[in-house]
Amino acid sequence: MTSTVIHAESLSKQYRRGLAADPGLRHALERFVKSPLSIFRPAKTESFFALKDVSLDVREGEVLGLIGRNGAGKTTLLKILSRITRPSSGWAEIRGRVGSLLEVGTGFHPELTGRENTFLSGAILGMGKAEITRKFDEIVAFAELEKFIDTPVKHYSSGMYVRLAFAVAAHLEPEILLVDEVLAVGDINFQKKCLGKMGDVARAGRTIVLVTHQLNQIRRLCHRVLWIDSGSVRLDGPTHEVTSQYEFAMSRGNADGAGQTRSAGTKSAFLRWEITAPRDSQPHILASLDPLTIRFVLELKHPIRMGHHGIALRNIDNQLIWAWSRDNIDLPAGMHGFCYTFPSLPVRPGPYTWEVSLYDEHDLVDAWRCLPEMIVATENFQHHRDEWNGVLNIPSQLTITDEG
Repeated sequence: MTSTVIHAESLSKQYRRGLAADPGLRHALERFVKSPLSIFRPAKTESFFALKDVSLDVREGEVLGLIGRNGAGKTTLLKILSRITRPSSGWAEIRGRVGSLLEVGTGFHPELTGRENTFLSGAILGMGKAEITRKFDEIVAFAELEKFIDTPVKHYSSGMYVRLAFAVAAHLEPEILLVDEVLAVGDINFQKKCLGKMGDVARAGRTIVLVTHQLNQIRRLCHRVLWIDSGSVRLDGPTHEVTSQYEFAMSRGNADGAGQTRSAGTKSAFLRWEITAPRDSQPHILASLDPLTIRFVLELKHPIRMGHHGIALRNIDNQLIWAWSRDNIDLPAGMHGFCYTFPSLPVRPGPYTWEVSLYDEHDLVDAWRCLPEMIVATENFQHHRDEWNGVLNIPSQLTITDEG
């Protein structure tokens, strides 16, 4: 069994905001003359929690993703784990050598060259000069900075800076690597290279805690995801499940849809739906591309003749993914299950909505936009950037042949 390398208990970080700017000596004297006692009144401040009562355990070799909206507390948590910021309460214990890549502009001395900063970073991590020297050429080649390695880093562009910072952090083999949203600075080719390197680091058994708004990077790399919302842990669990529920919440503005009104007729109503195969404790989450069966339960108060039934599946953008119908349905009064079996449902991860309807000849019996939404939490087999993900999520394999 792997050991726990990061253990945090009830971490909180409180800040104050609303401090008035220093008015200067002249204005202070004027205030004192007008109201001598005002100098003893404390300035108005407001406290808020950037992080509140967060506990977590990260095991050796685990890749943990942190997701959440801007200002949710993700970076604050990483800064506490990196010992850059002290918590207001709670504590964290870290076992192992930590490498941090939190934001462009931190960790390097601007007056030193890229070469000098590489050796300085290695020394801070506890590495000897011989070990750094052995890996130095590999670091420079990865960063693509051979022509600028002896230039002071204060002259680097943000892209050059982050390339070197990531190369140093990843190649000097810290046992725990903390990475914030810095890869957004690099171009797409370098991002792909960084993702590949982090994959190598993870496969080598080292621990990674990663913050990024690119959810497909999270899906590709992380074993587990922590969703932080307003400074607290909202959800902690398997990657595909948490990221899909996060996408759903963000798309709905955190509304759960419980207030949806229905215009069902008097003859019947669709009552519920569920994924019956593969059977799972969460019947509204699809976690694999295996064959599946979905059942919609209908309560029919009166028999129907020559009925018409329709079904549709829509994605988060209300785009029609699939639809089907059947005519000439005869049903007696009672409870009925409408069961659909699919060999697979290869759609991209995220929230989806089923729509089912039933007509008695031309009269509407019931039309239901099913709640809760279906969360597709399968592994993502598409491009690592969200904007290049299409509707279908189909596994594929590339083989390059010599056609010469």
